[in-house]
Amino acid sequence: MRVLLIGANGYLGRFVAERLLADPAVQLTALGRGDDADVRFDLATGSPGALTRFLGAVHPGVVINCAGATRGGARELTRHNTVAVATVCEALRRSGCGARLVQIGCGAEYGPSQPGSSTAEDAVPRPGGPYGVSKLAATELVLGSGLDAVVLRVFSPCGPGTPAGSPLGRLAEAMRRAMQSGDGELKLAGLGVQRDFVDVRDVARAVHAASLSAAQGVINIGSGRAVRLRDAAGTLARVAGYGGALHELDAPPGALRGGLGHPRAETEHTSPAAFPYPDGCGSWQQADVRTARDRLGWRPRINLEESLADIWMEAACRI
Repeated sequence: MRVLLIGANGYLGRFVAERLLADPAVQLTALGRGDDADVRFDLATGSPGALTRFLGAVHPGVVINCAGATRGGARELTRHNTVAVATVCEALRRSGCGARLVQIGCGAEYGPSQPGSSTAEDAVPRPGGPYGVSKLAATELVLGSGLDAVVLRVFSPCGPGTPAGSPLGRLAEAMRRAMQSGDGELKLAGLGVQRDFVDVRDVARAVHAASLSAAQGVINIGSGRAVRLRDAAGTLARVAGYGGALHELDAPPGALRGGLGHPRAETEHTSPAAFPYPDGCGSWQQADVRTARDRLGWRPRINLEESLADIWMEAACRI
């Protein structure tokens, strides 16, 4: 099976590539902006015609799109998350190669949900920020393209390689600095937020399964369990061997962007966020993952403690 992987050098893309390369039945070609890609191509600026010619040469059976941006203004997010996907869909239509498209979406497309609830694929999306809006627009483009396509709505990926700017990445960095400086007290903001964390290696397994399946439409990929960041911080402290006290700052949720993961000496420099919650998902998010089980035969295997241990392993190497 010939697979074209777009965004192979990104956070999710690296693990998807690793998973696919382990399958002897897959012939993988990586397309991206980095020098390590087999073919250099920028979806945000490249034309559908150029991508069509490449598809005609490679003739993949599956195209997996892991490319995109998680940060930036509305214009940048739209260019990398929406326009780029429009380019992929148009190129696939023009090429006539009949390739299956696996698009990586995100839980932020749903927006805030009722605490205690599990969000299923038939929920009406109401993204609360520009990132979720740009990803939802991409999903709608894929679903309306007429292609053989599936969108995997990934909730909060974590594990090895977790970006330092993510909530769990900031937690690990704060704990590293506290241990390095001998600080016996760590004050953090935004720990009341609850998110559905799923290990990036489990995400890669889901992408692999989706590429082999005939499933179409939207499929949630998550753990099916919301975890409070306060509890994740406690688990991380245990994994790291941090014996200091963890205190939650009495700060508004907007401090999650600048405040989470800052030792107490730095909390005065917290800057307000543009939205109450940076991901636009409110205080609670939990995926209903029954569709992934039923249509992909997929279940998460790696628990949060193992994911946090890997996050800490990388953070500790910076001591």
